[in-house]
Amino acid sequence: MSDAVQSMGNLALQQAMSLQSSTKSGAGLDKAAQDFTGMFFSQMLQPMFEGVGVDPVFGGGHGEEVMKSFLVQEYGKIVAQRGFGLTDAVKQQMIKSQAAQMAKSASEVSASSMRGSAYDTVQ
Repeated sequence: MSDAVQSMGNLALQQAMSLQSSTKSGAGLDKAAQDFTGMFFSQMLQPMFEGVGVDPVFGGGHGEEVMKSFLVQEYGKIVAQRGFGLTDAVKQQMIKSQAAQMAKSASEVSASSMRGSAYDTVQ
């Protein structure tokens, strides 16, 4: 499960970085944090609904199973909107990761330009 959460986090971070560069207001980062939190809560609520049986009065079948997964996703989104403070924590971590990635990129660019200038002076 932690691998799934980590991969969702990486995906949300990538989306946030691409959205953040396109919007100066930071709304993209907010949306990515909100989406990640909603997906996280959906994953946490999923086991709770696995034991719920099919209502014999209204049938069930494959359609009900599909709709149940959609329902759990919507519950996750609602829980994420209501709070718990997790969205803010996810957003702060995304900002830290984004800053670290930008610093790493800047240092790589700086190091490559220094290598290029040292090469130029040797010739």
